[in-house]
Amino acid sequence: MLRLIPTLLLLLLVSLFLPSCETLKRSPGFATSTSKSRRAPAATTRPAVRKPTTAPAGPYDRHVRNVIQEARKYTGTPYRSGGNDRQGIDCSGLICAVYSELGYKVPRISWQQSEFGREVQKVEDIRPGDWLFFVPDAGKEGYVSHAGIVTEVKGKGEVIFIHASSSRGVREDNLYSTYFKGRFVKALRPF
Repeated sequence: MLRLIPTLLLLLLVSLFLPSCETLKRSPGFATSTSKSRRAPAATTRPAVRKPTTAPAGPYDRHVRNVIQEARKYTGTPYRSGGNDRQGIDCSGLICAVYSELGYKVPRISWQQSEFGREVQKVEDIRPGDWLFFVPDAGKEGYVSHAGIVTEVKGKGEVIFIHASSSRGVREDNLYSTYFKGRFVKALRPF
């Protein structure tokens, strides 16, 4: 009897896992004789995560002036976490709202925005229209928690960007200020 128990356990395990084997499953659209309805394919039950693809027509540089003008319309808007409009807005919401207003699709969340476009390799190469990203604590690695759009590059040591400050609302600041310089992670050119 004791020798029979391992064999029975093995058969039980095989019978449990066998039906889950991909080769034994019917295709999602297959209707059995006992079921007249067809199931929708599994792919339609879970939305696919896609990178937004709507980009400006022509070179991005030609659209930067409009991006900056639209962003500056939000100046003075109070900060509101998760906000998307002039009633209240957060940093990633500002970027998303500005580009959406101009008909471009970009990610809504700052860490997703930080993976959109291509990275500007040198700080000296930052141009108006680029996006800047920051971590919460100066001098430390961490997750991207803040973002802004470059509005002006006045020279070495003066890169002005617009962002939604949690304490002062939408405003423009210098990347090289003591506060932002230590928290800066990277710059991206979105298109």
